[in-house]
Amino acid sequence: MGDFPGRRAGRPPGYAFDPELAAALALMAEVDISDLAAARRAQAAELRESTARADERGVRVREVWAPGRSGGPKVPLRIYRPAGVSGPLPAVLSLHGGGFVLGTWDVDHDGNLRFCRELPAVVVAVDYRLAPEHPFPAALDDCHAALRWLADHAGELGVDPGRIGVWGDSAGAGLAAGLALLVRDAGGPALRFLHLHSPALDDRLTTESAVRFTDTPVWNRRNARLSWERYLGAGRAEVPPYAAPARADDLTGLPPTFVAVMEFDPLRDEGLAFAEALTESGVPTELRFYPGTFHGCAAVAHAGVARRIAADGLAALRDGLSG
Repeated sequence: MGDFPGRRAGRPPGYAFDPELAAALALMAEVDISDLAAARRAQAAELRESTARADERGVRVREVWAPGRSGGPKVPLRIYRPAGVSGPLPAVLSLHGGGFVLGTWDVDHDGNLRFCRELPAVVVAVDYRLAPEHPFPAALDDCHAALRWLADHAGELGVDPGRIGVWGDSAGAGLAAGLALLVRDAGGPALRFLHLHSPALDDRLTTESAVRFTDTPVWNRRNARLSWERYLGAGRAEVPPYAAPARADDLTGLPPTFVAVMEFDPLRDEGLAFAEALTESGVPTELRFYPGTFHGCAAVAHAGVARRIAADGLAALRDGLSG
């Protein structure tokens, strides 16, 4: 879910964390979305600092507005294009995490710059609407509008329309999976690849990891419950698979997918189950399980396991979007 200042996370007992990650926990902030206004203020301060330090050399960054879906409000997009690289290039639609209630396109600014430079690719980050002010389907509608805009403007962006992928982290990965289901059923735009990092897929929170991990760093059962309640809104009788993709009965026709899961993450088992269901549905699927890790640990950039996670994710995108 990214870095958040505030109370320090400490080290919950009973978890065999990777030693480098364990050493970093004392410096990591505890995420608590029960006071959402405070969490948003704290995150905004942190993002201002991290974005100001970002190295944008070799990347042209600009911002545009895409028309909203079905008469909805315009959607802000940030476009990253590698300087001096001729096209057509693959494209990555980037969907940030934040439990559906936190975050902006700044959350993944450094990662989007890296994708842009190292793939290389055009990256389009979506500043989708947040719950509870805008419950489902607002965020998914924004992501769909962004994807349609990207596909419609592929020529002017220097993008190969046959090599568009979606990358998402946590709630963003849940949105990515929901988007893949939506465009499959709506007849496009077609996706070449799907990258799900620590995906939030199942509002029921009945898996072993969701029940067990009540005190894990960065993300825990309480935060997961609050995030789904706010995203789905009050009084919803049925939860569609576009909102919680773990509920989907049919995953056939989804694009090749890469799934990364962390050992001590309440979202771990829903990611594992989704990868298994994709495989059983005939979808080419690669699953990576990282021992000793927790949700959001990729932010500990100096740790060896975090570097492996980043390298694996980049390699998966490169292979999945290859010409």
